Amino acid sequence: MIFAAIADIHGNCAALEAVLSDIGKLGITDIVNLGDCFSGPLEAGRTADILVGQNIPTVRGNHDRALIDRPFENMGDWEKPAHAQLSTAHLAWLQAMPFDMVFKDVAYCCHGSPKGDLEYWLERLSPEGILSLRPLKEIEALAEGIKQPLMLCGHTHIARTVHLSDGRLIVNPGSVGCPGWKDDEPVYHQVEAGHPLASYAVLEETAHGWQVYFRQVRYDHVAMGELARANGMSQLGNAIATGWLD
Repeated sequence: MIFAAIADIHGNCAALEAVLSDIGKLGITDIVNLGDCFSGPLEAGRTADILVGQNIPTVRGNHDRALIDRPFENMGDWEKPAHAQLSTAHLAWLQAMPFDMVFKDVAYCCHGSPKGDLEYWLERLSPEGILSLRPLKEIEALAEGIKQPLMLCGHTHIARTVHLSDGRLIVNPGSVGCPGWKDDEPVYHQVEAGHPLASYAVLEETAHGWQVYFRQVRYDHVAMGELARANGMSQLGNAIATGWLD
């Protein structure tokens, strides 16, 4: 069995198209999407047309939830420009998303962690604002009760595999469309991929267990960075164009 995992597209339709083309060239037909599909200053509507049209199994991310759980006037800077591009059908698709799911009996899927869409499963945040790998015992505690050999999450945009003591894997495929971000809560912290490529993962079942392949795909990231800047989000534009916020 082989399938692809994508996450954190954030309305970057050009990056999504490049990733889907790459997946197609590999001959892979099964894809799972780990959420945060549309929010941001890019092309939410076009991204939604693709995702809804392809019927890719998808779990709801925190930014997806923020597009449907509050009035427009209470939405944040990432949601307002995206919401304006989404149709009633797109919003209905978001409403129907589950918080988590099991993909083809082999992979438990969520956006953040099994406990919440804002929680970092594989990383923890220090009081100084540094994201680092969680201790294994903490990661495994969050996996308690999950039986599948694979667990997939997104949210941090950090491509990472963690091998549990029982041999199972937790995989974050990285971000398709947003290689850098920052947050002020609960303390200021940021992530920068250091490259502008669209990231995803391929999961393949082998005689020795599940194999993870991280793939990074080129696309016209400069144009998408310029679009973000033109729509008033200069640091995000920098991240999309270069992989760095500044």
